[in-house]
Amino acid sequence: MQPELDLWELPAPDHRQRVLAYSEDRVAWLRARSRGVTATDVARLSSERALRAVAQDKLLGTGFGGNAYTDHGRAREPEIARWVRARHGILPSSALYHAHGEPLHLATPDGVAVLDGRLVLSEIKTTGHAWRSIPRSYLRQVWWQQYVLGAERTLVVWEQHEDFVPVGAEPQCRWVERDDNEIHVLVGLANRLLHLLRR
Repeated sequence: MQPELDLWELPAPDHRQRVLAYSEDRVAWLRARSRGVTATDVARLSSERALRAVAQDKLLGTGFGGNAYTDHGRAREPEIARWVRARHGILPSSALYHAHGEPLHLATPDGVAVLDGRLVLSEIKTTGHAWRSIPRSYLRQVWWQQYVLGAERTLVVWEQHEDFVPVGAEPQCRWVERDDNEIHVLVGLANRLLHLLRR
């Protein structure tokens, strides 16, 4: 007798059939995101305390409307996305997807493509610091996106800046492979977050 598989381990329908909204329609995109667990939420799920903090922020709002760093990231992302498309063939994306069978598990990756028959994603970051490795919170975000879309790997692309001026001629990048063990943990945390939001 074979062990039962979790729904997220089964082949998912085409990701294009699971689009809820596009970020260009900001009202619809924010409304859909507010109802579920996004990759941004999951990036913060590092402890019990963090779980409660994310639940509180989703219920009450954070009041955070952005700052100079988020403004810089938004301004640079289209430029970096063009580099990703030219160098790696991953197209920019603004779609909010839900996971197969889980309409409240959500993600908006920065890029989506099918390369050599495999679904791959990209995630773009800007940073004021040199990275020796990809920060753990970003890895959680990447694994969550892979789960939601059914992707095999993600190209994480980052551009370092100094006083908001890029320091390199090109961004840096690294492939992150899907990790089903990490995804299993994140799905459990996300479901606990949804439980807290319903109380």
